[in-house]
Amino acid sequence: MPARTAVAGETRTTALLTIVALVAFVATLDNTIVAAAAPSMGRELGLGLTALEWAGIAYMLPYAALMLPAGALIDRLGRRRVLLAGCGLFTAGALLGGAAWSAEILFVARGAQGIAAALVVPGTLSLIRTVLPAQRRPLAVAVWTAALAAALAAGPWLGGALAEYLHWSWIFLGTVPLLVAIAVLVAGAVPPEETRIGTRGRRGVPVRLLGNRVFVGANALVLLWGLGISGIAFFTPLLHQEFLGLGPQAAGLPLALVAVAVVGATPFVAPVSRALGTPRAVCLGLLVVAAGLVAVAVVNDQHALVPRFAGLLLIGAGSAFTAPITAYALDAVAEEDSGTASGLLMSSRELASALGVALIGTVLSVVRGRETAAGAEHGPALAAGYTAGLVVAAVLQAAAAALALVVLRERRALAMTTSSQKGENA
Repeated sequence: MPARTAVAGETRTTALLTIVALVAFVATLDNTIVAAAAPSMGRELGLGLTALEWAGIAYMLPYAALMLPAGALIDRLGRRRVLLAGCGLFTAGALLGGAAWSAEILFVARGAQGIAAALVVPGTLSLIRTVLPAQRRPLAVAVWTAALAAALAAGPWLGGALAEYLHWSWIFLGTVPLLVAIAVLVAGAVPPEETRIGTRGRRGVPVRLLGNRVFVGANALVLLWGLGISGIAFFTPLLHQEFLGLGPQAAGLPLALVAVAVVGATPFVAPVSRALGTPRAVCLGLLVVAAGLVAVAVVNDQHALVPRFAGLLLIGAGSAFTAPITAYALDAVAEEDSGTASGLLMSSRELASALGVALIGTVLSVVRGRETAAGAEHGPALAAGYTAGLVVAAVLQAAAAALALVVLRERRALAMTTSSQKGENA
């Protein structure tokens, strides 16, 4: 009987880890795959540049804006209900997007997908905190990070490939089988929960989370990392096309090296964290990311792709060591606040993505304008702006590395203080 129980527990854990991987991949892929297919969509639907931009914004806005209230909804209604509802809405949006015959229909479909992502993403992160065994949580966070990186790297290339060899509608329709699989796994592996109404006399959410210094510090780390990485990832395909002369598919393909490095470095995150301690491991990872950004900046004036590979691999390997930040943040909050906490974490990540594109884009534009005014051609001027963006991103990673030593160590210090106080009271 104990053996049967253990097998059942392992089966559920495997199902939960699969949910984590699929949700991270689908939600992130929907955020990156549209850009490469946008020209094909525009030609067929008669969309201008502004309308094509809104095909992405219509997903990102509700995704970022609704994750916090969605997290609170999860804490009230339960993970199973909200996850199943989110999967259903995501599927409906994908089917509508695949069949879209006008800009208005496309925007509605993308908005539905953004709302659905705001439900399933914090709901899935909350599962890590509440349903998975404690010893499997670091693995789940690592799986989440690896799947996210894989989708980030594969999105631009996959979108271009589908649009070129099949039809742009498959960037939506192709996710339907994955969403159905997520719903089936949720129905079988996530236990039902009672609806919780009221705050039980405690201070409202997210007020008490914002008073948690460890949680706020972890969010700051997520924000700093995303400010640099998201902006660079967004403009890398543009540089590869306009400076190196690569095609749309090939321009996004080198970002796969970042994902490969994330996956390759992930098995080392736990042992390094145990050996050095989580604060030092995260600090080291962020410094490696900064080194990778500088390495790309050093060779960015070369009209060749291969010299950039080392820097891209360093960026990915270092990013893998940011995974414990999420576990630290979720472990620092009460279980009943885990949904709201997950929503805040993902809101920080999405906010960092938007601000990162704006920040690096501003730096790139200013430097490119200055170079163009000095007589530089378009490609070299763009490369100079991209180099400046890489330097800014590296500085942000270095600042995050220093902050990690403070905010992640603080949790241990607080725990020791609490423990000593309990001993004195005893």
